[in-house]
Amino acid sequence: MNNENDKPVGLQRTVQLKFRVTESEREEIYERMRLLKINNLAAYMRAIAIGGKIVFADNSGIKAVAAEMQKIGVNINQIARRVNSISKIYDQDFQTIKQGVDDIWRLLRSSLSKER
Repeated sequence: MNNENDKPVGLQRTVQLKFRVTESEREEIYERMRLLKINNLAAYMRAIAIGGKIVFADNSGIKAVAAEMQKIGVNINQIARRVNSISKIYDQDFQTIKQGVDDIWRLLRSSLSKER
């Protein structure tokens, strides 16, 4: 360790690079940092410049599937309460569950096809 900066020898960054961006470019950079949960601008810029790319995963498809699964869970709970109270299940109950499962499969296939 070096006493001056408490950084290992060889990791001292002594060269500074400067460049200009527009206001909207700066906002875009900070937005990407926020999405990637990176708080250090210098670390982010080094990662971009040296690593070449940062991959952003779009989870919107997963969120849609999770929302559909929650709806199905609510429907199943309602059906279970009715079955427990009147000891009868209706054909429409099965259709409701089947439609929800079909919706989930449709969302999954759509999400997977967008990733390719």
